[in-house]
Amino acid sequence: MLECRVGCGACCIAPSIASPIPGMPAGKPAGVRCVQLDEQNRCLLLGRPERPEVCRSLRPSQEMCGENREQALHHLTVLERLTRPDG
Repeated sequence: MLECRVGCGACCIAPSIASPIPGMPAGKPAGVRCVQLDEQNRCLLLGRPERPEVCRSLRPSQEMCGENREQALHHLTVLERLTRPDG
């Protein structure tokens, strides 16, 4: 299983999250940094019950994460755009 890239945080920035996040009760729009990322782009809710289900279910993969943070941000931004309810 692929491990998260240290200092990446792309999955906490690129996608929108519709469910509440501590500090972001309405979730977050795509492209907005989650308030639960620390300065090193680590999730402060990792392993905690208040972490949104969508975040708990996300698993890193080579396709999603690419070779570096920039590739991950690009891929997740495109995926977010392609799966928006408004098309």
